[in-house]
Parts: sequence; C-alpha cells; structure tokens
Amino acid sequence: MPPAPGHADTHQQDQQQDPQQQEDASASWRALGTLVQLVVTEPSCLPAARTLLEADLAEVDLACSRFRPDSEILNLQASTQVSPLLAEAIAVALRAAELTDGDVDPTVGAAMSAIGYDRDFELIKQNGPAARLTVRTVPGWREVRLDGRTLTMPSGVHLDLGATAKAWAADRSAARIHRQAGCGVLVSLGGDIAVAGPAPEGGWRIRVQDVTGAPEETPQGPYALIAIRDGGLATSSTKARRWQRGGDILHHILDPRTGLPAEPVWRTVSVAAGTCADANAASTAAVIRGRAALGWLAGLGLPARLVDATGVVFTVAGWPQEAPQDAQPQDPRQSESAQK
Repeated sequence: MPPAPGHADTHQQDQQQDPQQQEDASASWRALGTLVQLVVTEPSCLPAARTLLEADLAEVDLACSRFRPDSEILNLQASTQVSPLLAEAIAVALRAAELTDGDVDPTVGAAMSAIGYDRDFELIKQNGPAARLTVRTVPGWREVRLDGRTLTMPSGVHLDLGATAKAWAADRSAARIHRQAGCGVLVSLGGDIAVAGPAPEGGWRIRVQDVTGAPEETPQGPYALIAIRDGGLATSSTKARRWQRGGDILHHILDPRTGLPAEPVWRTVSVAAGTCADANAASTAAVIRGRAALGWLAGLGLPARLVDATGVVFTVAGWPQEAPQDAQPQDPRQSESAQK
C-alpha cells in the first residue's frame, strides 16, 4: 500500500504581506537538533502556539532521542510497555516501513551508530580518519511488533526514528495548535512542514531549495516557490547531514539492505502529500531508490521535485514549474523546505 497522495495543493504564488505581520505571526528557534519555524495566521495566537509547540517537542525529544541517555527509546527492553507517545511514534515508523516496502526502516539504529552518527549531528567531526565500513543486514522492521502499547522485538535491536519522528511531530503539533488556538498554523522542523487550519489567502508559500537558508535570504542553487493549503511537504537530502571519513563521504540516509548510506543519485527530493509523515516517508524512500524513484513517485501521484547530483531538476505528478532564478519573494508567510 503506497503513501496516500492526500490533498496537498501545490501551485505558484506571489502573495504580498505587511513585513511587520511576519514579525508578529512567526517565530523560530532550535529544538530536536534542527531549526524550528512556527507561523500562524493570527498574531495573537503566536504566544500560545509557541508554548504548545515547545512542550510537544520537549516530550518528543524525551521519548524518541537516540542521543540522550534518559530517553525512553534508548532504554527499551526486548518486550516492554511503552508510553502512549512513543507507541504512536513507533506506529508511524512501522507504517512508513510498510508503505515504502522497507526502504524506511526503524531498525537501522545500530547501523547508524556504526557509520558514526551516534550523537547530535553538531557534535560529529566533519572530517576524520578512514573508517571500516562493512555491509550489514539490519534486523528488519518486520521483527518489531507493536500491539497497543506492548512493544516486542529481538534483543539487541536499536530503533532509530530519525527518518519519521520530526515529520510526525510536525503533523501532531500543527493539528494540536489549530485545535486549541483555532488559527491556521504552519510548523516546520528542519524542512519537514505540516499545516493545519485555514490557510492564508493564496496558501502557505514555501520555498523549496537545495541549500538551507532563511526565507529572506537570496537562495543558493535551484529552487522552487510553491504553495500548499493542507497536508505536508518534506525534503530529504544527501547533502545536508554528511561527514567524511578518510576518502568516504557519508550521510544519514541509510539503505537498510546494506546498512550503508544510499548512493547519492539525488542530492534532494521534495514531496507533497496528505501528511508530512507520508511526504517524508516518500522523499526518504526516493533517495534510497535512486532513479527508480521517478516512476515510483509518479505512479503514486505524489507531486515531487528531485535534484540529481549534477543539479538537474526533475519533477513529477504535477509539481509546479521552477520560479525564475532572479525572483526574490517577499512574502512574510513564506517558510522554507531544504536540507535536513
């Protein structure tokens, strides 16, 4: 069963807003090791929305982080009762594995540590001596059973929810903020974007690009301006979280069939879907599938933009045409989806 296409409405927009409104209706900070962007349609909602989002992200970090010794996921037993929050996060990860035929597999935790991604990315040395990289078979997502809150898996399995947790958290928090504050909201966690509630006129404008940057900055490299009214948008990249060991350039998207970084056929893949979690599952799987991702995404009807290693842009399933490279959007409701 493929990821649901959903109702993400992608199209070109050039909406103008008062710059002062941007200051009042948006906020950004760092959490979960990434940039958090929060935008609301009503400036008066921002303080409450930020409080809700900060609390949500703190709970997600405590439940799902591989990098803090007190996290719930780092202290799992082979068979145990987990918290409702972690149960939900694991269920999302297992669903992503099923929908992508195992391309997105939460049992890559040990393989991730073996290639050196065993701490917050900011603490990883960008250059280091050669490391011994070996093909290893990951345990496989089918070895993990979740029955309500009862988790069962083989001893020694280390779960890594990095491929799904941020997207799920964005969906979860956007829906909660809309439900409690009543306004339209956009939540971006390192380029994983979820929206909920009424959208601004013309939709939520998002700049999709290959090099991370603030919306007001001149984009580097090819980019696209789109707008979405609901659902989510995610970008996966082999150019972001990467480091070098000897002559090997490594990145954080692992092929579960080898336990090694996927071949960098694509430097970024962006996908729009009915939820950010589905969009992220598809964009991550597309990186792993390489050239075969074009037909796969087109068959699913998921609007997608893929940039190959040479910078050539491919689009499928109705993704809008690229914006002129000299266009400088000034929309304060704009966010950005780039490397993560």
